[in-house]
Amino acid sequence: MTREQKLIATNKKAYHDYFVDETFEAGVVLTGTEVKSLRENKTNLRDSFATVRRGEVWLHGVHIAPYSHGNRSNVRVDRERKLLLRKAEIRYLTGKTKERGYTLVPLKVYLSPANLVKVEIGLARGKKLYDKRDAIAERDQNRDVERALRERTRGE
Repeated sequence: MTREQKLIATNKKAYHDYFVDETFEAGVVLTGTEVKSLRENKTNLRDSFATVRRGEVWLHGVHIAPYSHGNRSNVRVDRERKLLLRKAEIRYLTGKTKERGYTLVPLKVYLSPANLVKVEIGLARGKKLYDKRDAIAERDQNRDVERALRERTRGE
């Protein structure tokens, strides 16, 4: 992500629950009030996923709160949203998601430099419980090493 991009939301749980093998940038088909609500950072990516149906990629479970100054033009908060990808990328994702264990998970929502809403989706494999424990242990070990180095440099 470059400096000009404005981060709206991240899916922190995705890296805990999945091994992310590849990432793709996709545009999203939204209504005007949804874009305004996103600019207010009122979205949640937890428990969301993407599917490929009939040559199109759809985003499910993304909660975008109703726009605070909206009226009848507000739409359902949990509706399916179409993702915009290149045809070759969609074919590739179709083949990969038909393989056992792969799923599409949204990782980030951000505004591009051209003020377009983009979603970074990841091609991911689910982690087992022992994989999650290993990741937690490794993170704790790295934290302890960093703490020890900080204390050592502070003492000098």
